[in-house]
Amino acid sequence: MPLLSFVPATATVAGELDGSSTNRSDTVQTRAVGSLQASVIGLGCNNFGRRLDEEQSSAVVHAALDAGVTFFDTADIYGGTRSEEILGRALGSRRDEIAVATKFGMPVDEDRRGAKPDYVLRAVEDSLRRLGTDHIDLYQLHTPDQDTPIADTLGALDSLVRTGKVLEIGCSNFDAKQLVEADDAAAAGAARFVSVQNEYSLLHRDPEAEVLPECERLGLAFIPYFPLMSGLLSGKYRRGEAPPPGTRLGTYSAEDVAEHMTEQNLDAVDRLSAWAGERGQTTLELAVAWLLARPAVATVIAGASTPEQVRQNVAAATWQLTPAEASEVEALAPPAGG
Repeated sequence: MPLLSFVPATATVAGELDGSSTNRSDTVQTRAVGSLQASVIGLGCNNFGRRLDEEQSSAVVHAALDAGVTFFDTADIYGGTRSEEILGRALGSRRDEIAVATKFGMPVDEDRRGAKPDYVLRAVEDSLRRLGTDHIDLYQLHTPDQDTPIADTLGALDSLVRTGKVLEIGCSNFDAKQLVEADDAAAAGAARFVSVQNEYSLLHRDPEAEVLPECERLGLAFIPYFPLMSGLLSGKYRRGEAPPPGTRLGTYSAEDVAEHMTEQNLDAVDRLSAWAGERGQTTLELAVAWLLARPAVATVIAGASTPEQVRQNVAAATWQLTPAEASEVEALAPPAGG
């Protein structure tokens, strides 16, 4: 199996070492996800094969590589399975510079779904083939399977770790009770979840009640998705105006748009934008910096539709909030009912 060659947070980057034209950042910090090291800004690949075609997706991947991103997150269902294929081809010979995270368990079709052991073994082979690789760095159960005991799923995943097809395992959309159950069900010396990937942002703070404390207790890396709440924290949307065409919310139904663009959320965005602006920063930069100030957060998965958005996401990670600043920010966007 090829060795991983992550770029350390303060290392000189590849382009400077070999004289190539690669313009990689040497300032992207990394944090642990089990035995892996992940850049604090990851690239979410859920738009590949859906909102972005292969050429556009490849440009985003190359921009991420050049910016120092070392954590790429996809799933078997993204883009109707095309996301994994596009990502694998775009990475090409640079595959071993980064950690590839993918997921299984949500329905691909009527036959391919869930977390029964036989399907786990089938799903991983499908993902390996689509990604064009011999191993997956972080293999995640996309959602709990109520029809399969978690011990059975963990047993199948452990066999994949033992054969080297998977390096670490994680889960997604698990609540605190399910995290405890999974930890208790893992056999002694066997692979166990090292991470959980759930929705979390300044406008969606549900994980704070139980999941984040459980992550700290169990030593799990927390990986937030939808860090900008589908772009609401990006500054793209205006009160009383329909989401612009081509944006994420622009693809949502009217009901989903209304669920996101509530008066409470829009008021919070106004307060956050003003606070960030007073400090010469954007709302997007604040949303990312605040997440990275949370102790359990390992990497913020940020989607991007252009190379410029990739660079903006990476730049946002350079702003480090003090504990006092983080508390101020939290008061500007209190949880629902808070």
